[in-house]
Amino acid sequence: MAVDYAVIIIYLAGMLAMGWWGMRRAKSKSEFLVAGRRLGPGMYSGTMAAIVLGGASTIGGVGLGYQYGLSGAWMVFTIGLGLLALSVFFSARIARLKVYTVSEMLDLRYGGRAGIISGVVMWAYTLMLAVTSTIAYATIFDVLFDLNRTVAIVLGGAIVVAYSTLGGMWSITLTDMVQFVVKTIGVLLLLLPIAVIKAGGFSEMKAKLPTEYFDPLGIGGETIFTYVLIYTFGMLIGQDIWQRVFTARSDKVARIGGTVAGTYCLVYAIAGAVIGTAAKVMYPTLPSADSAFATIVKDELPIGVRGLVLAAALAAVMSTSSGALIACATVANNDIWSRLRGAVSRGGGGEEHDEVKGNRVFILVMGIAVIVIAIALNNVVEALTVAYNLLVGGLLVPILGGLLWRRGTAAGALAAVSVGGIAVIGLMAAYGILANEPVYYGLLASLAVYVIVSLATKPTDAAVLAAWRERLAGRGTDVEEPAGEPVTT
Repeated sequence: MAVDYAVIIIYLAGMLAMGWWGMRRAKSKSEFLVAGRRLGPGMYSGTMAAIVLGGASTIGGVGLGYQYGLSGAWMVFTIGLGLLALSVFFSARIARLKVYTVSEMLDLRYGGRAGIISGVVMWAYTLMLAVTSTIAYATIFDVLFDLNRTVAIVLGGAIVVAYSTLGGMWSITLTDMVQFVVKTIGVLLLLLPIAVIKAGGFSEMKAKLPTEYFDPLGIGGETIFTYVLIYTFGMLIGQDIWQRVFTARSDKVARIGGTVAGTYCLVYAIAGAVIGTAAKVMYPTLPSADSAFATIVKDELPIGVRGLVLAAALAAVMSTSSGALIACATVANNDIWSRLRGAVSRGGGGEEHDEVKGNRVFILVMGIAVIVIAIALNNVVEALTVAYNLLVGGLLVPILGGLLWRRGTAAGALAAVSVGGIAVIGLMAAYGILANEPVYYGLLASLAVYVIVSLATKPTDAAVLAAWRERLAGRGTDVEEPAGEPVTT
């Protein structure tokens, strides 16, 4: 394993080095939080694909393939569909807003009264998303170094917190590009063909497995519908995803680059399911489906290649973890803390270096909190379900309503966030965290109160709507302009 260890150690050292480089680059709030809004299509596509394809998509996607066959691709496939929908229908408008958070968008649309409550819900979502990614370090480092669970979480979490705190979005962008390349080589170009060959090829796989393993809908229609509701719609409104849209140099980059990233996700989904199906042929009686990835890597790959593929899994976890962490810290600082202390700023005022320092401190504090919570929790799936249920149940309706329905009002948005969030929490307590009912009924309750309250209250002020339309058109913004040359990659 010495060669494999060397590959991993070099990879981790590279992540820290990029964090140091990013610190020298991030000199303003815009540079630190959204990479100066200067990414070109190549870098934008890679970083967007990296953040949405995390440990759940890699280790979990292979596990679903092991359990259900090719239909196990649906979870990651719906993530790709959501990214495609965001890129084609909404990303251009989102990029033109020139804001930093989803809550700022809600304030612009509804007149400054929807931000803090939506900020709390978005903060809870990004916090739990970061926690789930951090828990996954335990699985990977256990395979690599046979480390204690707590030590593994602290080690992986500390590296992510370090490079994220140092350079903000610039560090995360650079590390995500490396992680994207490592995942592509490790999973798509190496693990996928090796797994199929070791399983005897597709003909042997079909001969040894039940026919339902090759049924595209074998996982079940209700499960697929739930995946669409949670992950496809979740991609449309998550702060971690929007914050990457804000890094695009132009709305055209956001649309085209996001479309490429979404298409990549679809390919990645199928690859994970095929790898899991091959693992079922080779190891038909594994105690846990989620151990399929680690087992096939550990037992079937040659020295050196094994280290690269494990680095790919580590890259998948780190990219999601760092993206969720900076999103969590951005929301906590800009949407909650700044409002509570009465220092809301709309793209100007104050010392820029102070703003960078403040956001850096929040990343550090949130990172420590994430590590502590990850040590206390065990179930990744439950934590991820809580995160997406809160996000979709509480924020989907007011966000899409604000983008698509002119009659929506601030009172309707606040009611939708409050009722949807409370309904989801209550229904999870009643039906169980993993039940489908919480997000179904929570979303319906949010939609009902949004429409009813909006129609029952005074329409949004015409001046607010006029300013909103100006921002959507890319005019009338007073936020800082990007400094320096655009990143054309």
